[in-house]
Amino acid sequence: MKKSELMFSALLVPIDFLMLIAAGLAAYFLRFQALVDLRPVIFEIPFKWYLDITLAIAFFYLIIFAFAGLYIIAPARKLSHEFAKIFFACSAGIMIIIIFIFFKREFFSSRFIVLAAWLLSIIFVYLGRLIIRGIQKMLYKSGIGTHRVVIVGEDEISKNIINELNRNTGWGYKIVHTIKNSFEVNSDYLIKLKEEYFKIDEIIQTDPNLSKEKILELLNFCSEHHIIFKYAADLLGAQSSRIEINTIAGIPIVEIKKSPLDGWGRIIKRIFDIVLAVSGLIVLSPFFVIMGLIIKMDSRGSVFVGLERVGGKGKKFKLYKFRSMIEGADKLKKDLLKYNEREDGPLFKMVDDPRVTKVGKFIRQWSIDEFPQLFNILKGEMSLVGPRPHELNEVIHYEKHHKKLLNIKPGLTGLAQISGRNDLKFEEEARLDVYYIENWSFKLDLQILFRTPIIVLSRKAAC
Repeated sequence: MKKSELMFSALLVPIDFLMLIAAGLAAYFLRFQALVDLRPVIFEIPFKWYLDITLAIAFFYLIIFAFAGLYIIAPARKLSHEFAKIFFACSAGIMIIIIFIFFKREFFSSRFIVLAAWLLSIIFVYLGRLIIRGIQKMLYKSGIGTHRVVIVGEDEISKNIINELNRNTGWGYKIVHTIKNSFEVNSDYLIKLKEEYFKIDEIIQTDPNLSKEKILELLNFCSEHHIIFKYAADLLGAQSSRIEINTIAGIPIVEIKKSPLDGWGRIIKRIFDIVLAVSGLIVLSPFFVIMGLIIKMDSRGSVFVGLERVGGKGKKFKLYKFRSMIEGADKLKKDLLKYNEREDGPLFKMVDDPRVTKVGKFIRQWSIDEFPQLFNILKGEMSLVGPRPHELNEVIHYEKHHKKLLNIKPGLTGLAQISGRNDLKFEEEARLDVYYIENWSFKLDLQILFRTPIIVLSRKAAC
């Protein structure tokens, strides 16, 4: 473990503590100073008493933060992951406080301060961590505290990982060497590398075709020399580690679960989908009316279109979208197949598609055309997060291992969409979606939902 990581992780504790106190004081100031004219103060809260309570609660929050994994020592996490953990930890803390107040009503009587402190604690703690992570990333870019990495592999996956790590120097990784030939994976060569580059912190095996003997040699070398070993799982090798063991006639029977969504996960995900879909439709209803008028003024045709797609378990359904193409666009597609810019899979993509209207180009760029899919979510045909829904004539060209993508409902957004949108090759997109299916968690859904607006606002290629 790098000393710089230990230092920054240790710094997070006092920074979080100070930010929590600042959030509590800001809530107090808002109620008794800034908003006193809008709503007169009926009761007084002595500042000294309030400060003592704030200090105690801040210390209590630090314990919750520790259980939430906010002090795990590791290279800088993605900010969306950081925010999701902070949101959950602060929400858990405020819920405990609200329950305490409910059973001891005389303890505290300002609902505004409780709610304001909750929102401000999320904002302040996140800002504090932004500052710390910003400093850490600056040091990483200067080469201070970086993890010195050796990549094993030369295929397309390896190149993508190398490019990503070289482009994002703020992640804390520095590639010192790439082993392109499998015959170089031996103890003598690895020891020579270690001596030549003085220190190797991690070896990342990105070649999925490396033999088991070579992988074992890598593992043994890393274990002997205290080096972190990581690997990129290939699509066929990314089998679920989620198993369930039962006994029949005294014999252990192992079941490999298709996804953590088998069971309570599916219930939780469905409830979450319904709540957010209903809320979204209520909030966006005026926007739907305005958008409908704009579409009708721009070109002839309906406001919405229902496109046939394949969903979970291979069931067909009508995918709702704001119309972004001229009438009869589907009939013209066969004439445009020769201009398909995607040669790596069954998907169709054409940047300057002549069927797209002026308004359609704008709403596609900002993914506005996908808002009506909230109706699909409400109907149970889709989920907020999941694999991309594909057309029937695309699915019939899927290879066997691609059909795992149909194990769950498709999503309005997903891991593949936020990882590159249409810039991803089909096999890479499938790999990410399979990873999502096998490693689903409620936290992962929230992280994807938090990142989606950031990707859309970056004006990347539309889905």
